[in-house]
Amino acid sequence: MTHPSHGPATPASSARTPPGPAAGPTHLPARQSPALHELGEDQVFDYIGGTAVVRLTEPESLRQQIARALAEQYGIDPRDMAADYPLLIANPAGGRPLRRRAGIAVFEHGRPHEQEYIRRVVVTAVRPRKSRSAFKIRPHAQAAEHTGDVAQLMEAAGPACSCGMWTDGEDLYFIGRSLRPGSQDVFQPLTSWPRADAIAPSSFPAAAPGSMASPATETMLRLAVRRCRTFLHANEGHSNDVAYWQLLYVLFAKLHDERQVRGGKGPTRFGPDNGRPAMVSPDPVEASTVAARLRDLFEDAKQGPASHGLFGQDDQLVLSDRALAFVIGELASYDLHGTSPDTLWSVHQELFGDPLHGDRGQYFTPPSVVRLLVEITDPSPDETVLDPCCGTGGFLHETLAHLARNQGPRRAYESSRLAGLSLRKYTETRLFGADLDSALTRAAGIGVTMLTGSRANTFHMDSLAFPSGTLPGAGAARSHLERIGPGTVDVLLTNPPFGTDIAVTGPILEPFRTGTSPTSVPSVAFSWSREKDGTLKRGTPASSVAPERLFVQKAIEWVRPGGRIGLVLPNGLLSNPGPDDEALRRYILDECWLMASVELPAETFLVGAGVNVLTSALVLRRKTEGEKHREQRHGPADYPVFMAVAERIGHDRRGNPLYVREASGEHRQVEHEERDEISADGVTSPRRTLRHVLVPEDDLASPRGRRQGSDGQGVINAYRAFVDRYADEFPWTTREEA
Repeated sequence: MTHPSHGPATPASSARTPPGPAAGPTHLPARQSPALHELGEDQVFDYIGGTAVVRLTEPESLRQQIARALAEQYGIDPRDMAADYPLLIANPAGGRPLRRRAGIAVFEHGRPHEQEYIRRVVVTAVRPRKSRSAFKIRPHAQAAEHTGDVAQLMEAAGPACSCGMWTDGEDLYFIGRSLRPGSQDVFQPLTSWPRADAIAPSSFPAAAPGSMASPATETMLRLAVRRCRTFLHANEGHSNDVAYWQLLYVLFAKLHDERQVRGGKGPTRFGPDNGRPAMVSPDPVEASTVAARLRDLFEDAKQGPASHGLFGQDDQLVLSDRALAFVIGELASYDLHGTSPDTLWSVHQELFGDPLHGDRGQYFTPPSVVRLLVEITDPSPDETVLDPCCGTGGFLHETLAHLARNQGPRRAYESSRLAGLSLRKYTETRLFGADLDSALTRAAGIGVTMLTGSRANTFHMDSLAFPSGTLPGAGAARSHLERIGPGTVDVLLTNPPFGTDIAVTGPILEPFRTGTSPTSVPSVAFSWSREKDGTLKRGTPASSVAPERLFVQKAIEWVRPGGRIGLVLPNGLLSNPGPDDEALRRYILDECWLMASVELPAETFLVGAGVNVLTSALVLRRKTEGEKHREQRHGPADYPVFMAVAERIGHDRRGNPLYVREASGEHRQVEHEERDEISADGVTSPRRTLRHVLVPEDDLASPRGRRQGSDGQGVINAYRAFVDRYADEFPWTTREEA
């Protein structure tokens, strides 16, 4: 998969080698190891049991997803769950009781799986195919049939069963039970469940205000946000773009509210007055009250110091009271401040996915590619990072995550806000983004501020024109010339827009012809041809230039000598034999050392962005004047270059997951230790579980997420090994002559 190229770097150099020998699975001692199983294409290890194999039908897939969410979101031990648990319910027509099954029954922790110990029941039902393309999210009042089924199972389970849930993967209904001695029990709608250590069956939900809020898992938060979006589309008629911004405003306001509460500045304003944020209330008067409070909360959030420049007078919550009450109900039970930054960012990217259509060559950079470039360029806390085509801020987020992970153990990163890891000042002084699209710039800024609580430096400007330019953010960006002026940036990371159909024309090309750096022969904005002997000949100024070509030169001129550049570029620029592309490659090698080149799989942008473009991740280091003079005296340097071909990215062209196979064709299985927390008897404790899992086939997986049994090292680990071996031979580590 990877291959170090040792020798003079040439414009058309490339390296392809087949994957290395497969690394076999690592096993724990035999006495701890359950037997391995041969899994079919439609089989999976049961999350509830851990070792049993179940057929992954649609109903089973939904149940597995919910079972994992119960453990991760609510602290329920999977060993306290049972699938398809039979119960006898009253027959409405009289006669013998009817036999019904709870999709998942949850028992008191550590107790036998007997009916008297059931504390929660879940009903899972796959949505009929004919209703999947268009449907409305229904409030509890319109789902009486489903909630009634849950209530029947809760009654059948016994008085100790206090919580119920019904879901089809889109609709999601929670039920709470209040026991009233001498009268009929009351089953009332909730917006979420309490954690396993917060159940009070006799007086549900008599808990302290806000005590039901808990950090969100990605599964549950994605489901909640998806339900909010669907509600706004189907029930309110809002477009994707309007729904995105309105939900982003709500999330921003909620995080502001959580910071205020943690700072002792008053009780929460995100939810009803009754101190029971997990309750559902369809009452129009209360809906009006909580909606008005949320609008006031958002206005306060807009005035905060971290919000400067992100919002204007036109940024208003325009949703109806009914819609705002629904959104509040979906989100009130989650503690976003305690939710991992990666989860928040993943949900943010999903939320923004539809409004970004790529009509101007703009596409999300897949997280694995972003992580690859950040890991190789390795920004440090005292270095300035700039993304001049920041989009919604993927490189900005990953830079923060990279710095946070390097400050402490991963567990601390997962359970803490980035603001608590001393990165607020870094965000305010050394992290910068810019984009030609004002909506993307604002989205990136809001996203960074939500993660850190700090003011974001994201500017609406034409990065190709900077430090000139008249767009609204150019002036603010010029106030940071000491950090992001030409020749000052430490690390530049970007995925520029691609394509000749969005070529750049006009006066903006002139600086690329004259050069703003000591470059003797700027090549990007000229046409090129070849002499008879094959040497390149510069021709007339080009009337139009593809933006990715301009961004290569701009990136080189933007970083300081010794600064690093991480780019995603179309393969044609790096391999086409035409004189224009060869001239660009010659320009790159004259000005920079080539640190790494990783060819990306065809599926990289096909899934998600829907474009079939072949790309590579290129990492450069700008040469110092001393290094250039040394080459002039002694000739081109002979140095090792890391080159790799990433063949798999974890999914196929349709987005289906890919797993490593043995020579026999069977999926490789390894024993994987999962660490999570369970809650019981008022105490939350760590839990370690040994499971059999399949191994994702992903060459770009992060070293932290790469499982035992993966083929080869993975690109990031291979790069680290390459650096360890060849560090003394890199020309930028050689001491310059006086």
